[in-house]
Amino acid sequence: MILGDTIAALSTPRGKGGVALIRISGQDARVICDRIFRPKSGKSFLQYAPPRTALYGGLLAPDANGEFLPVDDGLVTFFPGPASFTGEDTVEICCHGGVLLTQTVLTAVYAAGARPAEAGEFTRRAFLNGKMGLSSAEALGNMLEAQTREQLTLAHTGMGGKVEGRCEEIYQSLCAILASIYAKIDYPDEDLADMSREEMLQALEGCESSLASLVRTYHTGHAIAEGIPTVICGKPNAGKSSLYNRILGKDAAIVTDVEGTTRDILSEIASLGRVTLRLFDTAGLRETDNPVEQIGIARAREALRSAELVLAVFDVSRPADDQDRELIQTLSQLENTTVVAVLNKSDLCPGEPEETYTSAFSHTVLLSAKSGEGMAALEALVERLFTDGALDLRQDAVLTNARQHAAGVAALEAVRRAILALRSGVPMDLCCTDAEQAMSALCELDGRSVSEDIVTRIFSHFCVGK
Repeated sequence: MILGDTIAALSTPRGKGGVALIRISGQDARVICDRIFRPKSGKSFLQYAPPRTALYGGLLAPDANGEFLPVDDGLVTFFPGPASFTGEDTVEICCHGGVLLTQTVLTAVYAAGARPAEAGEFTRRAFLNGKMGLSSAEALGNMLEAQTREQLTLAHTGMGGKVEGRCEEIYQSLCAILASIYAKIDYPDEDLADMSREEMLQALEGCESSLASLVRTYHTGHAIAEGIPTVICGKPNAGKSSLYNRILGKDAAIVTDVEGTTRDILSEIASLGRVTLRLFDTAGLRETDNPVEQIGIARAREALRSAELVLAVFDVSRPADDQDRELIQTLSQLENTTVVAVLNKSDLCPGEPEETYTSAFSHTVLLSAKSGEGMAALEALVERLFTDGALDLRQDAVLTNARQHAAGVAALEAVRRAILALRSGVPMDLCCTDAEQAMSALCELDGRSVSEDIVTRIFSHFCVGK
C-alpha cells in the first residue's frame, strides 16, 4: 500500500442499480477527474470545482484507440482535504448504475491515473490522517456488518469517538500524575510538584475507577457487537427447532413429530433483546444406530464445548427420563459456559416442573416455544446475564472487541501496580514505569500507538471502496 498516491474504487455494491458511486482520494484526485469529466457549464473542473457542490456534466472513457469519448452523464462532487472523509482531496462521481457502465467509468478513472484501492484503504487513510481514531474506525466496520438494531446503535455511538474521548481523559490524568512524579524525582529538595503523594494516589485511584468501568463495558459490548455463541440442545422432540424458529421469528428449521428430524447443525444470527446470539440448532442427543444422525449428534456435542450460552430444552409435558438425566450430567461438566434450562411445552404441563430440572440448574425458564408464552422471560434472563442494563448504548463509551478489551485490561493492571508501588513507599521512578505502561496501553486502545500488523488486520475486513 502506497499512501502518497491517488486511489479509486466503486463504493456502492456491484450490480445493476439506479446509480453508482465511485470515490477518488489523493493529491491528484482533481486532476484525474478533470481528464474524464466535462461540466455542462463549459468550465474546466480543474479550474472551477466549488467545494462540496455537485456539478452536472458528461463522463468520458477511453475507446480502443485511447481517445476519451462520452459514455454517460453524472454528478461530481469535490471535497478538498483536510475537510474530507480521508483527510485528502476527494472526488465522488455519481453515474448511472449499469454493470458495464459502472465498470467503464471506473476503468476510465484508472486510465486517468488512479490505482485501485485496497480493502478498507479509504478508512485507513482517514485513520492515518487523524480524521478518526482506531476504535471509531472499528465502529464504522461494525456498522457496515451490523445485522441487528442493537449492533447498529452501538456502532453509531462508537463512531462518535466515545471510546477515544474516555481514553483521552484518563491519559491526561496520567500525564499530570507523571509530571508531578518527575518533578519530585528531578528536584527532590524543591516543592515543584503540582500534587502531593496523597493527591497522586487519589488521582491514580480515579484513573483505576474509570478504567475498571470502561473494561467492564466489554461484557455488554461483546454480547452485542461480536455475539454470544449459543447452542440449543436437548433430546429429540423436546422442541429445540421450535425454539430456534421462535427466536429467529421465522420457520428456518423443520418441525415435525418425527424424532431425529435435525441431522446437522443449523446456524443464524439472531437478536434476543439487546443480546446478539450466534445461534446453533443441533441434532437431538440420544443413542442411535443411524450413521447420519450419529454424525449430527457428534457435531452437537462438539458445539456444546465451544458455546458461551447453552439453551438446554426439556419437554416438561412428560416425566424426566434417563435421556434427560444424562443430558443434565453432560451439561454439568461444561466449563465457562452459561446454561439456561428451557422448560418447554408449558402449555401441556399438568403442574409445576419437576424438581429434576429446577434443582439441577441455576437458570430456568418455563415457556411454550409453540405459542411464544414465556419468551419475554427468556429474553429478560439472557439480557441480565450478558449485558449491563445501566449502560446507555446511545451515550456511553463501550468496548466492543477483544483487542480493545486486552488493551484496557493492560492499562488497568499497570495503574493498579502504580497504586501499589505508591502505597508501599517504593522509589518514585517505579511508579513512573507503571504509569507510562498504562499510558502506552491506552495509546494502543485508541490507536495512537498500535502495530502495523494490527492496523492491517483491522482494515482488511472492510470492503473495497470504504
